[in-house]
Amino acid sequence: MSRVEVIAPHFKKRLSGVTSTVVQLVPIQAARLGIATIGPGLPDTLPKLRPRQLPSLWLRPASGRKRIWHARRNVEMIAGIFLKSVLRAPLHLVFTSAAQRDHRPFTKFLIRRMEAVIATSARSGSFLEVPHQVVMHGVDLDAFHPRSEPADDFAAAGLPGKYAVGCFGRVRAQKGTDLFVDAMIALLPQYPDWTAVVTGRVTPENRAFADELKRRIAAAGLEKRILFLGEVADIKVWYRRVTLYVAPSRNEGFGLTPLEAMASATAVVASDAGAYAEMVEDGVTGAVVPAGDGAALTAAIRRYLDDPDLAKRHGEEGLVEARACFHLEREAAGIERVYDAVWARGG
Repeated sequence: MSRVEVIAPHFKKRLSGVTSTVVQLVPIQAARLGIATIGPGLPDTLPKLRPRQLPSLWLRPASGRKRIWHARRNVEMIAGIFLKSVLRAPLHLVFTSAAQRDHRPFTKFLIRRMEAVIATSARSGSFLEVPHQVVMHGVDLDAFHPRSEPADDFAAAGLPGKYAVGCFGRVRAQKGTDLFVDAMIALLPQYPDWTAVVTGRVTPENRAFADELKRRIAAAGLEKRILFLGEVADIKVWYRRVTLYVAPSRNEGFGLTPLEAMASATAVVASDAGAYAEMVEDGVTGAVVPAGDGAALTAAIRRYLDDPDLAKRHGEEGLVEARACFHLEREAAGIERVYDAVWARGG
């Protein structure tokens, strides 16, 4: 604990986008500064603060600086405020906001108690009423990479077709899975070389939604060409197998999947939900359409089904962009600059 200067709390058991951020970022940060996580739902490979070490929060680390408590959820802001203001732990409070909506009054109250605020995109920053820095998420370029072996080819999946178009993530209306399925029902009869692949978990509350999509597919006679694979063992290889990735969300916080596709040299058609429009350069690395607009989504996908070479070119441009602007080390460095500014102000 004498070396730990940053605490990254994680107070949610279920996997979420915040979980993914913490799991990917903390090892990068740990190579640059002393950092530990606290809370459930994280792998044991991360540096963790154990219950018996909690009293150490009231002792400053060897550097003499106050520790930074970096919250990403309301409950984590509440805990940080309680530790600092009520229990008098020597902490600085930092919050990262990914929300793409006006914050509720209580959240605004919590945010005003933070000493620094990070927005994950310009759009999320536009909903903040306090000074902030934009530090966009990055992607693990070692885990997500272009095709490098035969298993990365779509043919290795043993599915019909020459090319694949994919839509990954939880199957539900918010993610726009129905918009993707409807686009595929409209397009695939005209493009026999293409197969559509949907991966992701179906929660009990979304079972009826998924069943209705499968009913539509069956009614169109496309059960063998629009495939629901459920949760796959390794999603990374599927980004490499598809020629086109579609992110049709109606709303998002940030949304990492387009970056994961770009890092895999795969072209992207995305809605303008979340930070998608700040990642995908329309006409260069893919296409961006209005969220919830099924007709626009279908038209954008059609362009790539017509011309697989265009998808390849845009995928290659996406890889260049991901490597230049969206690698994890860049995100970690941006966050560290915020930490340094907080420490420089002292208090």
